[in-house]
Amino acid sequence: MQKIFLGDVQGCAEELEVLLQRADAAFDADYEVWFAGDLVNRGPWSLRALQRVRPLVESGRARYVLGNHELKLIETGLGLRAPHPSDTFGDVLRSADATDWIEWLRRRPILETAQLGERKFAMVHASVHPRWDFETLRRSAASVQDRLGSANPEVAKHLLRADPAQDSDKEILARMTSARSANSDGKWSKEEPNSPEGAWYFAWRKAGHDYGIVYGHWARQGLHVAPGLRGLDTGCVHHGRGREGRLTAWIPEAGVSDCFAVPDTHFWHVPALHCYRRERDE
Repeated sequence: MQKIFLGDVQGCAEELEVLLQRADAAFDADYEVWFAGDLVNRGPWSLRALQRVRPLVESGRARYVLGNHELKLIETGLGLRAPHPSDTFGDVLRSADATDWIEWLRRRPILETAQLGERKFAMVHASVHPRWDFETLRRSAASVQDRLGSANPEVAKHLLRADPAQDSDKEILARMTSARSANSDGKWSKEEPNSPEGAWYFAWRKAGHDYGIVYGHWARQGLHVAPGLRGLDTGCVHHGRGREGRLTAWIPEAGVSDCFAVPDTHFWHVPALHCYRRERDE
């Protein structure tokens, strides 16, 4: 089955539909879509995007990790956060199934792993600790997911309210959904680095890990193709802010031992169909 990895949709449901129709035409039903988080918010159709993706997930034809905007939606739905003027996921919160959507979302993982050719890989929304090997990454994410997706919502609320400096699971959750910068010691920031060496993946690559990473989150950076790395957020929702936004998918070549090698031209791009303007990138 062909894997298709997709960057941040952020409520751009029409572009998502164009891309999925292209997948249908190219592969019939013999494909699986991997969504790198931030399916919702900033764009106009968060609920439509969720409604399109959930049946794919539940039928085993998609995998979907949480991003920072899903966490904002979950926190708002659980009453832990007031809506912000820039939020556009009100359609989800106003829907008759709002409670069900919040419960479904908080049971989504923050990490998915598998193998492409001969290389193991992980999909995460934003970043990983530069010193984590593959098994440490999986264990770290599993601990967070157990709490966030607990049958008792109070367990999830406790995690989401926690101070990252006092709760290691909250620190991991924040790093994996929000970080852009990090140093070799693991100290991180959601802000963009001042130099290329400050990007979270610079220290990760220097550590010589044997697994690949697919990620999103970094619209201003754009498509990032490097050995072991595929960054897929090309800012569809930021179209009109001095840039040409597009929704990007990575279609790894079948039969290749290392799909994370470079050069790589196996990408689909759907140009933004509307001018989406927001005050700042998130």
